[in-house]
Amino acid sequence: MSTATQERTRRHSPTLSTPLRVGPMSWLVPLRAGIAVVGGLVVLAALVAIDLSKGDFEIPVGDVIRTLLGGGDAGQQFIVLELRLPQTLVAILVGCALGLSGALTQTFARNPLASPDILGVTEGAALGAVAVIVLAGGSGYGGGLVAGALQTVGLPVAAFAGALLTATLLYVLSWRRGIDGQRLVLIGIGLSFALSAGTSWLLVKARIMDAASAQVWLNGSLNGRGWEQATPLLWTLAVLVPVSVLLARSLNALQLGDDSARGLGVRLQLTQLMTLVSAVGLVAVSVSAVGPLEFVAFVVPQIALRLTAGSRPPMLASMVLGACLVVAADVVTRVVIPFPLPAGIVTAVIGAPYLIWLLLRRNRKVSA
Repeated sequence: MSTATQERTRRHSPTLSTPLRVGPMSWLVPLRAGIAVVGGLVVLAALVAIDLSKGDFEIPVGDVIRTLLGGGDAGQQFIVLELRLPQTLVAILVGCALGLSGALTQTFARNPLASPDILGVTEGAALGAVAVIVLAGGSGYGGGLVAGALQTVGLPVAAFAGALLTATLLYVLSWRRGIDGQRLVLIGIGLSFALSAGTSWLLVKARIMDAASAQVWLNGSLNGRGWEQATPLLWTLAVLVPVSVLLARSLNALQLGDDSARGLGVRLQLTQLMTLVSAVGLVAVSVSAVGPLEFVAFVVPQIALRLTAGSRPPMLASMVLGACLVVAADVVTRVVIPFPLPAGIVTAVIGAPYLIWLLLRRNRKVSA
């Protein structure tokens, strides 16, 4: 590729990342990526310690660490290990899943706006899960053993089906001899509104108790989450993280365009299909566990991209930073704010201003 072609690619790239340096300074990219991941892990460890120490019965951080290492008295072990640790673990796993999903979709579409919640994939998963909550009547307020079992088993399946159908429809409607990032985002926004309308219709038709339960869940709540939500998240990440790592090289080549990627030996259709399925699976299991946590998959990969000097796709950094954001939201909802608040509202408050800033920045670049 000539110097002039490289310059045109850099200027007209649909992403907001800086180009990778090659040659003597190329070592700076993995170095910055490593520093960002290590720094994120340090912040995550501090947030986890604070999250486990705070609550109705406050435990000093030092005692929390001793309890995690096998010490502490019986009361501290019960509070930390049985009551608080499962919820914190769910927050970590959901953050990792959403961060990785956002990194996959934004790299796949070559557009920073192409996150699962912007494209409607999250809304599709939410519609499927709400249908189970409402139609099964297993809200947890007395829906019966059969309805409760149907909700427990059916929530992940319905969320995955809703997300997969949405992603398939999005892909089909956006395909015009390839995927254009801007067209993908516009169609995704339209699908998101349509799916939200379907969810609202289900809530209107539901019983009051089921609608109330679904509405709390739709705001993205971490309260009361335990091992039954953590286990599917663990299995999903154990399968899809290695798959995503195997896709990293092909996704990096896709940044040069479809034709260039084919020239480099990338199996374009297979890569796009595997990326889509991986992102959908991560979103679906997260939504089924805690409900939609808005803007996590949108904000985190862009922050990771800047901290890692444009390393694409920023998978590991996105997972760590996503876990930091969700655990921080859990800390805010349980400690900082004096009344119960779903974690999804906190992430939305963080992500909405960032979305506005990103749109304004892109508009200024286009007008320039």
